[in-house]
Amino acid sequence: MTKREQNVEVHCLNTGQCLEVEFGTSLSELLTSVEFEQPYRVIAARVNNTYKDLGYKIYKPITVEFFDMRHYEGYRVLQRTLSFVLQMATVELFPEDKLRIRHSLGSGFYAEFDSKRLLSAPQIESLKARVREIVAKALPIRREKRLTTEIKAEYERYNFDDRVELLETRPHLYSTVNYLDDMPGFFYGPLAPDSSYVEGFDIVRYYNGLYVALPERKNPEMVNVDVKLDKMFDIFHEYQQWIDIMGVPTVGDLNRRVMEGDASELIKIAEAFHELKIANIARSIAQANEERGVRLALISGPSSSGKTTFSKRLGVQLRVRGYDPVLIALDDYFVDRDKTPLGEDGKPDFEALEAIDLATLNDHLRRLSAGESVEIPRYDFISGKRQWHEKPLKLSDRSILILEGIHALNPQLTPGIADGQKFKIYISCFTSVAMDNFSRIPTTDNRMLRRTIRDNATRGNNALRTLGMWPSVRHGEERHIFPYQENADVMFNSSLFYEISVLRALAEPILREVPDTAVEYAEAKRMLKFLDNFVPISPDEIPPTSLLREFIGGSSFKY
Repeated sequence: MTKREQNVEVHCLNTGQCLEVEFGTSLSELLTSVEFEQPYRVIAARVNNTYKDLGYKIYKPITVEFFDMRHYEGYRVLQRTLSFVLQMATVELFPEDKLRIRHSLGSGFYAEFDSKRLLSAPQIESLKARVREIVAKALPIRREKRLTTEIKAEYERYNFDDRVELLETRPHLYSTVNYLDDMPGFFYGPLAPDSSYVEGFDIVRYYNGLYVALPERKNPEMVNVDVKLDKMFDIFHEYQQWIDIMGVPTVGDLNRRVMEGDASELIKIAEAFHELKIANIARSIAQANEERGVRLALISGPSSSGKTTFSKRLGVQLRVRGYDPVLIALDDYFVDRDKTPLGEDGKPDFEALEAIDLATLNDHLRRLSAGESVEIPRYDFISGKRQWHEKPLKLSDRSILILEGIHALNPQLTPGIADGQKFKIYISCFTSVAMDNFSRIPTTDNRMLRRTIRDNATRGNNALRTLGMWPSVRHGEERHIFPYQENADVMFNSSLFYEISVLRALAEPILREVPDTAVEYAEAKRMLKFLDNFVPISPDEIPPTSLLREFIGGSSFKY
């Protein structure tokens, strides 16, 4: 083989270069030979539209794009790497106990020990010091494929029962394992090349555990430990305690229960828990109505949280209490499409507050409160024009108006109504089942699966289009929804701990349609690998009123 035949062609999108590299060159080595403006360290890359760590070796022609922690996947790489470093530090310092990363919170995550031990201030300082030592040593991180039996034996030596359970319930002859120096672990996606990439972090006492803060994705110089998300923490914590009692804190535990034939029981219990929480919220609204005359319930939450079905089920519970619920969707007050404000990219910004006809909305709310009849609009998403209901709306003495939409908790939406006259509800899919003790499942992944399935079935969107819109959707949530979530009187967790096992069979064929020529292929492939960890559950026993039916079909509610 000649020298030229030993070379491989590489197209670098960061520089626009086309160059040849030696067969087997790693991405880290390639990075040293290309120059482009990059204010922060490159942490991973997209290779032929799949995400790869920098240890990936080039054996065939590729197109590559390097990215840092400001990229959505780059930030996930940083989170995984810090989790791995934290795993090593806690195993060394507290070998008799187990730390669990419970859920994300702000620009970091919350973790606590199985024993519920509360670390003292000196112990927290010792933990931070050990993490800094691991970071300073720049311990190498590598990925290997080995016999599953060998990996299982290594996990057992460290008492990583959660990972052993996952290997046993999703058996493969060979499995992938990560190593931080010589410590085994596994994280679902690329990791940084070594431990030095997580030099920006902080750890503080938070409730009964620890808050581990990362740099902010959009502002990597900032590490903020001043987390004021008490209501969100409470809903996460409540649900986490419940799934611990249920015995399904991790995917391995869930798989085991499904394999033992308990899927039907799990569905019934999860749905009953939802019904209990919705009934409690209806009771709180009734109390607010009696105590201070509240007649307006505002419901907000990010995309695919299940706001519509939640609103309808809340209406049923209010009827049980003798009220007459009236549902209005904020989307029906969109301005005509040609009047939609433009975003920074020059495209229509349908998630901006100004995309809502605030004047008409507030006029209608005022008139309805005064007992007048009002003709309510209905937005036609096909024509982009407003239509009008033939039958005017008028509230009775027992009416509770339910207004649902992404801006519902923004005070600027309803400035003419006193805060005490509103009952504010925030709903989101706070996924509490974890992949294992150190690999949480992002709530955004759960919502993206829901939306991919629903959009394909009801809106004619394939996965390519849904995945392509997702970054814009998330950007809108960060601007218009998340800043107001703590304004809520109550929060509702719309996740069902069994649901990803159901979503798997529906999502896989849709995701496989994404061609590898599209940049969205990286997300599709990542999600397919993620879904492979779940033992499937048939949707047959999911009740027609389930919130999940909004996304998989078969709901008894009309939308």
